[in-house]
Amino acid sequence: MPLHPEIAADLARAAARGEPPLKDLSAEAGRARAEAEPRAAGAPVKAVETIAIPVGSGAIKARVYRPFGEGDILPGIVYIHGGGWVLCSLDTHDNVCRNLCASVGAVVVSVDYRMAPEHRFPVASDDCLAAVRWVAAHAGDLSIDPAKLIVGGDSAGGNLTAVTALRIRDEGGPTLAGQMLIYPVTDDIAAGHPSYSEFAEGFGLTADDMAWFWDHYVPDPADRTHPHASPLRAETLAGLPPALLLTAGCDVLRDEGEAYAGRLAAAGVTLDFRRYEGLHHGCAGDYGRLKAVAPFFDHIVTWARAIFRL
Repeated sequence: MPLHPEIAADLARAAARGEPPLKDLSAEAGRARAEAEPRAAGAPVKAVETIAIPVGSGAIKARVYRPFGEGDILPGIVYIHGGGWVLCSLDTHDNVCRNLCASVGAVVVSVDYRMAPEHRFPVASDDCLAAVRWVAAHAGDLSIDPAKLIVGGDSAGGNLTAVTALRIRDEGGPTLAGQMLIYPVTDDIAAGHPSYSEFAEGFGLTADDMAWFWDHYVPDPADRTHPHASPLRAETLAGLPPALLLTAGCDVLRDEGEAYAGRLAAAGVTLDFRRYEGLHHGCAGDYGRLKAVAPFFDHIVTWARAIFRL
């Protein structure tokens, strides 16, 4: 199915700017461009606070979003932003986190994990695992119900979400109520999933972009098949928490995400999976700006509220 006309027109406007491809940019230049991209404003929330979470011998920032409404103790979402493990920030995904907070009625903790190339694999994974464990341990201080805690993310953040769920299963908790996987990276780029060829150019995220990301995050090809880089390569997915996995129909990452969904289902993991035809990679950030994205984002909200029994 082709791109939704609204999405196609939006991508055409972006292409008309004539910006150089990501592969021709340094990490610093790529970050500057990502930060400058226009985004829809997020929904109003009751409060936003920046905190520090200890990781290893240092600390990372996180941003805590609190919704309006009743209740002293609320469900929690630890959100891990995308950006190929190299780009994006708490600011680029502020709208996504605000919309989740307001629509789900949950406290959202957005994690500012350390990124490549300054911090290569597996630093981002270590940071995200530490952040989820810290949030679970400090749930009372954050007014979060520890029995209603999910981890979620988009793209590379979806990758880190899947890896965090695997590591929590294998490395001693805490218990998660669910995992939210939004068009996630799940496999080594060398695997040759067909969607890499079908959507290599002209759909936003390109195959060359993904090669650039992998080269920055996991430069040694021998490390790229490790399950903490490519969760599709995990020996088993049994015993993982309930999962939402959404793919965009016109996305280089579509097929590896759907392969992961297939393995989750085969392993007996409770799964809510859907491909949204006509949408492209990164569409969650366009909620509120492009009408075509509304069903996609509404699906995320409906799933989270069901997990939390709201």
